Amino acid sequence: MIAIEELGRIVLGCGNFGGMGSSPALRHQGDDRDRAFALLDQARAIGLTRFDTANTYGGGASETILGEWLRGQDGAWRSGIQVATKVGNPHGCPPGERALSREQVAHHLDRSLSRLGVERIDLYYLHEFDGSTPLEETLEALDRALAAGKIATFGVSNATIDDLRAVLSLAANGALRTAFTHVQNQFNLLEQRDLAAVIPLAATSGLAYVAFSPLAGGLLSGKYRTGQAPASGTRLSAAPEYYESQTTPAAFAAIDGLARIAAAGGRTVAAAALRFILDTPGVDSLIIAPRSADQFGAYGIGRVQA
Repeated sequence: MIAIEELGRIVLGCGNFGGMGSSPALRHQGDDRDRAFALLDQARAIGLTRFDTANTYGGGASETILGEWLRGQDGAWRSGIQVATKVGNPHGCPPGERALSREQVAHHLDRSLSRLGVERIDLYYLHEFDGSTPLEETLEALDRALAAGKIATFGVSNATIDDLRAVLSLAANGALRTAFTHVQNQFNLLEQRDLAAVIPLAATSGLAYVAFSPLAGGLLSGKYRTGQAPASGTRLSAAPEYYESQTTPAAFAAIDGLARIAAAGGRTVAAAALRFILDTPGVDSLIIAPRSADQFGAYGIGRVQA
């Protein structure tokens, strides 16, 4: 089980609300409003206070659902939580526009504020880096957002070591550097490339490293087997091409090893996978995206007793 004092390291990912991530092709496979509300209620009851979404998740539906739920919560509790959203995913960029131009950042920021029903976003991520827009222009847009009080802090996601170095160099000092607080990348037992450089640089730069996809799209839950077709409605069945590099014989051997460790410790495979991340030096937190209330318990986070 994850200890009560570690709950601050667990972020509820809202990427399945209204769709499955940002892809328009997967919107019919997401969680509807009622299921999303039930998951959010469970997260609050357990003690989670950090929530992660993006302007393109479910085509904006994720932010809308989260915002509606937040408006139904009491003000005292809301004052102690963190809501993170993102900008810059190509799915949110109209044809002919640049995903992280100053105009697109300003436009999508205002739409995110409206959908979430907040005056300021606690943590605003650059979802993906935009090779067609100078990084200076994007950071200028964030600087303007900070000055206007529309965001409190910002971070980067899907960042390489070169991306991270570039942002640190350009935001060398002043308010922009102070506001640069987080790096959110994929990290799990099967995807550890950030161990070599990104995680150490984040740590020495005072940036919190947040791991997304801690279960590798469900592979690290132990529910998939070599040679067996994934069940309908799972991420692996919906987007198998995304997981090709993680469905190799070596990957399944690693999963089998994790299952043995989990059994020895009396944990589920999923809980052991999360424990691996939380015990990795330099990792601040991880994002979970359960599809049911029971999955909180399977993750070792516990459940509310009736």
